Amino acid sequence: MSGPSPQEPGTPAAPGAGLPRERPAGRLPQVGRIVAAGALVAKAAPGTFGAYLALTLGTGALPVATAWLTKLMLDGLSGGASLGRLVGLGTGLAAASVALGVLPQAGQYLRAELGRRVGLLAEDRLFTAVEGFAGLGRFENPRFLDRLRLAQSAGGGTPGQAVDGAIGTARAALTIGGFLGSLFLLSPLMTVLVTAASVPTLLSEIAMARRKARTLWDIGPIERREMFYSELLSSVEAAKEIRLFGIGAFLRYRMLDDRRTANAAKRAVDRREAWVQAGLGLLAGLVSGGGLLWAVTAAHAGTLSAGDVVMFVAAVAGVQGALATLAAEVARSHQALLMFEHYLAVTEAGPDLAVPRQPAHLSPLHRGIELRDVWFRYSEEHPWVLRGVSLRVPHGGVLALVGLNGAGKSTLVKLLCRFYDPDHGAVLWDGVDLRAVDVTELRRRIGAVFQDYMHYDMTAAENIALGDLTALDDRPRIQAAARRAGIHDKLAGLPHGYDTLLSRRFFMESDKDDPETGVVLSGGQRQRLALARAFLRDRRDLMILDEPSAGLDAEAEHEIHTALRAHRGERTSLLISHRLGAVRDADLIAVLDEGRIVEQGPHTTLIDAGGQYARLFALQAAGYRADADGASAGERA
Repeated sequence: MSGPSPQEPGTPAAPGAGLPRERPAGRLPQVGRIVAAGALVAKAAPGTFGAYLALTLGTGALPVATAWLTKLMLDGLSGGASLGRLVGLGTGLAAASVALGVLPQAGQYLRAELGRRVGLLAEDRLFTAVEGFAGLGRFENPRFLDRLRLAQSAGGGTPGQAVDGAIGTARAALTIGGFLGSLFLLSPLMTVLVTAASVPTLLSEIAMARRKARTLWDIGPIERREMFYSELLSSVEAAKEIRLFGIGAFLRYRMLDDRRTANAAKRAVDRREAWVQAGLGLLAGLVSGGGLLWAVTAAHAGTLSAGDVVMFVAAVAGVQGALATLAAEVARSHQALLMFEHYLAVTEAGPDLAVPRQPAHLSPLHRGIELRDVWFRYSEEHPWVLRGVSLRVPHGGVLALVGLNGAGKSTLVKLLCRFYDPDHGAVLWDGVDLRAVDVTELRRRIGAVFQDYMHYDMTAAENIALGDLTALDDRPRIQAAARRAGIHDKLAGLPHGYDTLLSRRFFMESDKDDPETGVVLSGGQRQRLALARAFLRDRRDLMILDEPSAGLDAEAEHEIHTALRAHRGERTSLLISHRLGAVRDADLIAVLDEGRIVEQGPHTTLIDAGGQYARLFALQAAGYRADADGASAGERA
């Protein structure tokens, strides 16, 4: 639906309206990024950072000192200096050579250690921020997922790279300053020429850094799609269909096509960089060669000494080399800071759902839950999923939601868990709007089994205990939940019992053929494991069961629903199921159709009304009768 109709809310707010917007990449000033990166590095390893800074700056002064010591020694040899002076100069030159050989190795170690510590802190901050996203909207936004992927790759390395680039820039500037001062004493004109020839190098490197960062952002969706195909071709979940349908070559072609597209974009950047670097190298060679000819001519005329010529050559080479290093460091730091912006955009994105300044008290449920004229769509570009839904579930009652696929049942569950907020209307807990309470406290009061339940590549005990971490070391409680879900005997019979790893993804090469390194459960067993997680969350006010027995056989389904009825007790429950026989005992059955409640009432009332529920129930019952009649005919034959 493109615009509000008379029955629709007039100006519904987009999901997340009024919340802080995520900052686009490149909008934070360069100085702000450097400060943020420096603060992160200094926080992660202050001692290592200080040592690396001092060592790097000291290394920047060594080439200038070496050049001066060499000049003074040559001038001393040609001018008849005393042996003591020559020995002193030689000792200093030897010490500088030793330092030039040793200090870079120490600096490399400190840089690696700094990177490790910064990476650990950056990863912690990134996923702490991600954990703070209370809703699902950002995780279903492809552009935000691209940013998150870049933040993951950038967070561990780019803060250190940015700071390292800044330190490298300072070191190169120190070297350049020393050599330019030395060169100025020999020829002010050559100093100006060498400096002017190096400006294009600096500007071009910065421009290339911007281009590289933009290219990485532009090809993000392509690389993410390539990763999707790669995971399909290498995952056990997709292996059966890929082989049965013979679609491996088709998926591989699409994966490689995306790789070629990404490679073409990167190749264009690299080709441009190669041409620019070649031109800059030619310019540097011409300046260096011309300067050398001038120095030889001046020495022949007697205006420069042999030491001056050596100093001139060292100064020109040193300035050009240091300027090239400076340009590279500035470019590297600039690109790292542009990538670091993605990290900052995620870590500083702020809440995705409105956070009340003073959350209302959330008492145990006494009266019930109400949806009052709830409208919802996932974005302004999407159609309405829920259209004016009003429902009330009294405390201790069981509400069953039924309807065709896409009717909005799972979306309603997301609103009850406050993964999203309604665009219009409200979800009330004992009359209190869920937007007014602390979302963490709300979710502590909810137990759920989702239709797309998770399986964790962890031990059996951990898989269940994730439902309530307070039970992580409470084995009797974990086993009790497993018994309710009918999975205890299976888990107890595993090679290491509840401590068996329920995965074959993690093992050492030496024991990959040992079945005790990991066990893979069947789909139905995994579903029982998910039910055990829900059973572990006992004493919750609201139990949500979204297709809790969809993957089970008839006997297992009956067993599970019997256990669920016993477990629900006096709790308020929401049950979603396409198998209408499982919902007939609910206190209230609501039929959703295209986002609207078209019928509601107890089973008998809806059957007598002869509406959509009665039609669906009759279709399913006829299917079971046909199966039974077929089986009886087969037996008679």
